Amino acid sequence: MKLALMCRNPNLYSHRRLAEAATARGHEIEVVDHLRCYINITSHRPSVRYQGRDLPKYDAVIPRIGASVTFYGAAVLRQFEVMGVYPVNESVAITRSRDKLRSLQLLARKGVGLPVTVFAHRTSNAEEVINLVGGPPVIIKLLEGTQGIGVILGETQQAAESIIQAFAGANINILVQEFIKEAGGEDIRCLVVGGKVVASMRRKGKEGEFRSNLHRGGSADRVKITPAERSTAISAARAMGLNVCGVDMLRSNHGPVVMEVNSSPGLEGVEKATGVDVAGKIIEFIEKNAQPNRTGAKGKG
Repeated sequence: MKLALMCRNPNLYSHRRLAEAATARGHEIEVVDHLRCYINITSHRPSVRYQGRDLPKYDAVIPRIGASVTFYGAAVLRQFEVMGVYPVNESVAITRSRDKLRSLQLLARKGVGLPVTVFAHRTSNAEEVINLVGGPPVIIKLLEGTQGIGVILGETQQAAESIIQAFAGANINILVQEFIKEAGGEDIRCLVVGGKVVASMRRKGKEGEFRSNLHRGGSADRVKITPAERSTAISAARAMGLNVCGVDMLRSNHGPVVMEVNSSPGLEGVEKATGVDVAGKIIEFIEKNAQPNRTGAKGKG
C-alpha cells in the first residue's frame, strides 16, 4: 500500500514508529508536512500540492495534526478525502474532538461517564458555577489546550473565583469541572484502534503535581483495566467517530469518567510502558479497512 503520514516533525517518536511499522509490513509511506501543502479545489481534478508537485493518489492517510494547526491540517485532510483517500481518522472527527465543549456534549449525549462540568460566560456566575461542580477545589480548563497546558487547579473558593474572573475578563472561554480527589493524581490512558482497546497505561503526576501528563514529568506503567473502563473507552472513541485515539479517564467513586479523547495520541509513553506495538496495530487496522472513497468511523454532532 501507498500511505501518507501527515505530520510536522518526522523525527518524533510516534511518527518514526508509524513509518517503521509501515515499512516493516511492506508498505511505502511518505511524510507530508500539511502546513507546506496547498490545495487545488476543483470539481474535476482536486489535488494536494506539496514541494512543487501534485501528491499521488494514496491508499490511506494517517493524520497527525497538532492542536495549534487543526483548522489548516483538517482542510488538507479533507482534500485527501475528496480525492477518495482513506483517512485513518476523518477530518470532521478530529475537529469534533479538538473542541472540548462540543466533545463533552457529544459524550454526555451517548451516556459516557464524565466529571460534573459547567460552561459559563458571565463572571457574576463564578460562585454558582463552582458550587454546581461540588465546590473547591475545582479544575478550570481552557477550551483549547494540550499536554496539560491551560489546566488549572482552583484550590479555594477565592482562588477559583479569581481565576474564572481573570479568564472571563480576557474574553477566554473555559470549562469548570469537579476535582476527582480519589483519583490521587493518576489517570488511565487507553489506546483505542478500530473499536478495540489495544493498550492501557496508568499515568501519575510528579510530586506536588495534580496533572498526570508525561510531558509535565509524570510517570507511566502498564495497568489492567476493568470491563467498565474498557467499555467507556470504546464508547468514547465511537462517540467521537475516531478509529485511532487515546481516551483519558479517571477512576472516580462513581465509575470511570472521561477527561479527554485525543485524536493524535503519543505512542512513546504507552509503547514503553506496556511493550505493545501500537504503531503496528494502527498499520494493521489500515490494511484491513482502507478502501478508495471509504471514510472512517461514524460519529454524530
